Amino acid sequence: MIALLLLALVAHSFPLPLPSVNKENWNLAEKYLRRFYGLPAGLQGRQRTSGAFEAKIKEMQHFFKLKVTGNLDDSTLEVMKQARCGVPDIGEYNHFPRDLKWPNNNITFRILNYTPDLDKSDVDRAIRNALNVWADVTPLTFKKVHRGIADIMISFGSKEHGDYNPFDGPNGLLAHAYPPGQGIGGDTHFDEDELWTKDSSAYNLFIVAAHELGHSLGMSHSSDAGALMYPIYSYSKGYLLSEDDIEGIQALYGPNPNRSKVKPRPDAPNKCDPMLSFDAVTELRGETIIFKDRFYWRLHPQMPEPEQTLIKFTWPVLPNKVDAAYENPEKDRVIIFSGIRMWALNGYNLVEGYPKYIHKLGLPKKIRKVDAAVYIRDTGKTLFFTEEDYWSYDEASGTMDSGYPRSIEENFPGMDDEVDAAAYHDGYLNFFHEHMQYEYSYNSRKVIRILRTNSILNC
Repeated sequence: MIALLLLALVAHSFPLPLPSVNKENWNLAEKYLRRFYGLPAGLQGRQRTSGAFEAKIKEMQHFFKLKVTGNLDDSTLEVMKQARCGVPDIGEYNHFPRDLKWPNNNITFRILNYTPDLDKSDVDRAIRNALNVWADVTPLTFKKVHRGIADIMISFGSKEHGDYNPFDGPNGLLAHAYPPGQGIGGDTHFDEDELWTKDSSAYNLFIVAAHELGHSLGMSHSSDAGALMYPIYSYSKGYLLSEDDIEGIQALYGPNPNRSKVKPRPDAPNKCDPMLSFDAVTELRGETIIFKDRFYWRLHPQMPEPEQTLIKFTWPVLPNKVDAAYENPEKDRVIIFSGIRMWALNGYNLVEGYPKYIHKLGLPKKIRKVDAAVYIRDTGKTLFFTEEDYWSYDEASGTMDSGYPRSIEENFPGMDDEVDAAAYHDGYLNFFHEHMQYEYSYNSRKVIRILRTNSILNC
């Protein structure tokens, strides 16, 4: 979906999650829907049972690709509590012209002041690189000026800083920007009370700036969780723009005639794509976590719909691509595999001493990645699948069992000879390969039924 181009001169900002307090959920929802979905003010508590309140919840659920119920369920509240941007997600602003953009492709910018958190050269580089993200895919050019009025005026400030849109101190609103226009149009402000960094240790200036400057060029939010213009901030490495971002900015300014086509980051996977495959599946303290590309789905028995989130949003230390994962509930550990390295999680925290090389498990050096892993609680063994073979690891002794590797095809009759992901429940293994899921009886050693891979995601 092409990113919507918001037309109002509305400031953009990233608030942090609000405290999860049950008695405050209704107030949170009212405030959220008023700010981002145009819920009328003044009805107070009565609007909770009104048709307008239900309709706005449905709008919000549709935007974030949640199950559209109109109810203030757990999945909806979870999204409302995430860090996000202050521009409305859905709305019509008919008193402004459509497709607000700069009238020419040569845009000036000026950095009015600098944060003490970074060297001046680091700030200059972050802003220039952020602008280049958009220049790479458009005919736009950006010229830095050192005096006078530029199209985009960039500054750091705290609390009330001159635009009647005050920041709120540490760990609140990170930044805001205005769409193209005269006066304050195009300007971008960063909250000086935040800690700005070059990495993931606090708030990465380059990533925030790239998002904000997208607004300065006329871009609005995307409902694609893989897009730079998605409302929720997260840290990630690599190329920032998704196909959705590129289509949105090129709808305004056209493609870059002097550059070869860039390879965008993949869009967020669609859980109901009939050809969907999984990278890894694991349990985590009663929840099911399914990894795909840079994302994971979280399934909880009390959540009506899977929740999709960027891996880096929850675990900044993990890589963007997970090959395999499994949980050992007795040790309260989840082991994550990517290439020749593995990470151990205790809940949502990284275990000290990781990452380690996968060969510490006893795998030979010729094995460069684990395709799938699954812990069999009944036996205390973990099975590692590598290409057409599998290994058995004794969790109690911390050693590989003798007599391995063995053939997947020979030991699991009826299965494909490769496995993408695996899970185990009550005597049954669920093997995932490409778009098919095999339910396999571990005791009877036979396939019971074959399903679509995404049937686990309520598709």
